[in-house]
Amino acid sequence: MSTTTLLRQGLLMLACGLPLPLVAADGLDLRVADEARQVMTEYGIPGLAIGLTQGGEQRFYNFGVASRETRTPVDRDTLFEVGSISKTFTVTLAAYAEARGKLSLQDSPARHLPELRGSRLEEVTLLNLATHTAGGFPLQVPDNVRNQADLTRYFRTWEPEYAVGSTRSYANPSIGLLGVVAARSLGLPFIEAMEAQLFPRLGLKDTWLRVPASAERRYAQGYNRDDQPVRVNPGPLADEAYGVKTSSRDLLRFVEAQLGRPGLEPALARALATTRNGHYRLGAMTQDLIWEQYAFPVSLATLERGNGASMALESHPEEAISPTLPPQRDVWVNKTGSTNGFGAYVAFVPARETGIVVLANRNYPNEARVRLAYRILCRVEACSAKE
Repeated sequence: MSTTTLLRQGLLMLACGLPLPLVAADGLDLRVADEARQVMTEYGIPGLAIGLTQGGEQRFYNFGVASRETRTPVDRDTLFEVGSISKTFTVTLAAYAEARGKLSLQDSPARHLPELRGSRLEEVTLLNLATHTAGGFPLQVPDNVRNQADLTRYFRTWEPEYAVGSTRSYANPSIGLLGVVAARSLGLPFIEAMEAQLFPRLGLKDTWLRVPASAERRYAQGYNRDDQPVRVNPGPLADEAYGVKTSSRDLLRFVEAQLGRPGLEPALARALATTRNGHYRLGAMTQDLIWEQYAFPVSLATLERGNGASMALESHPEEAISPTLPPQRDVWVNKTGSTNGFGAYVAFVPARETGIVVLANRNYPNEARVRLAYRILCRVEACSAKE
């Protein structure tokens, strides 16, 4: 074995927190180390956590530091902001409320929020909110919306740009409104519904909207594109749309729940399945409840296009799927998430019982996250497909 290979193995074991004399890195481990080093160097990422599951077997790979100031190494319990991956938890809460008979995804939000009665939102369903098809909300809550009164007034006076169900417009206000309705139907504030109800039922012990003092030391410092230290700013609907902080260990456990981990409450298992029903089609992508899926095997180019900036920043006509497509097995299911200082990606293939999470304390391009995950996961599964 060459000196270079031995060095790479040693660095990998240190990154993974493994004792050098006892563990020999295999080909997958070396591939992960190489891919992680390349993306961290190219985009100036201080710290990176990767979790991989296959058939219930987990591997964790940790690189760099959670903070340049403290030099604390990243590990599987380091907390990262996951941005819009938070939306997958919000739709799970809504689907869980439906499974418990508290709401129907065919309800309008005004049915649960009397203050919205008489508004254009009476024409919209909760399903539209969960699939970006309400009719054209902006990407962000407008800057002049600063408090609850502003938010109510905004929703009451909102006017759609497109026919309901005709166009995909990726938007924080719509998923935020869904979260408000879901929590209201359960008779709880949103934070309590998530932290005291949903997260524990999923077996997540280290996933938060408000990081407690006891976990603060494990909360990574994020870095923006100017390399300045930042963390997510609170704001209207931030918790519902992009507020989750979690670890690679917990996020991988959420992936395993999606893959059918036994022991879940039946209503919760039904809810998870509901989030992966296919409702709309846009090119190669099928829109589930927030989750996006592609027939597997799938090409890297297809995933890069589907996760590119235009999908979030532009509106796209799409086709309704009728009848609704039940959860599929031979599919690549994924979601990206970002805040100003963090970048995340999660993907899984139910038929192969395989999934991956990638967490970084710097916002870097979605396409780079997809490439990193694809090259790692496809070391485990044959992923390639012709264009």
